[in-house]
Amino acid sequence: MKETLIVDGYNIIYAWPELEKIKESSMDHARSRLISILADYAALTGQRIILVFDAHHLKNTGERNVIIDGVEVIYTQTGETADALIERLTGSLREQGKVYVATSDQAEQVIIFGRGAYRLTPGELREQVSLAKKESQRFYRQSLPTDSYLENRLLSNVRSRLEKWRRQK
Repeated sequence: MKETLIVDGYNIIYAWPELEKIKESSMDHARSRLISILADYAALTGQRIILVFDAHHLKNTGERNVIIDGVEVIYTQTGETADALIERLTGSLREQGKVYVATSDQAEQVIIFGRGAYRLTPGELREQVSLAKKESQRFYRQSLPTDSYLENRLLSNVRSRLEKWRRQK
């Protein structure tokens, strides 16, 4: 069974300092940055990520559901809150596996607990994202293009002989 993480988008943007700074100049940029962070996290953990945004920040008349870099992004219908949509999703997804909800809204946390989901505070989510990134760096080191050159793998005496031959013409 696959784990699902439902994220209250604006709640996270307002809670994470790096996104809060970006939001000051452009909410679109803050949304895009959060999507990018969660896409990386989803790729590292294998979790299904659903990111929910309230429609009141957009000029939108109906619910929009798009997948961006593996993250399912849902903009609520006009007049519907992200909390209401998250509650609905939590109830419908719990049969498919563990459901986690990232929000700092206390009332929302009580409701999702009642629906059998687990909660993550924005700080806990930030910590998990950071840990996943650090863990991946242990396994996927950045190698320089020159690391794969044959000359860098030769013994020094073999390299010097080949260099002599090259220079002899």
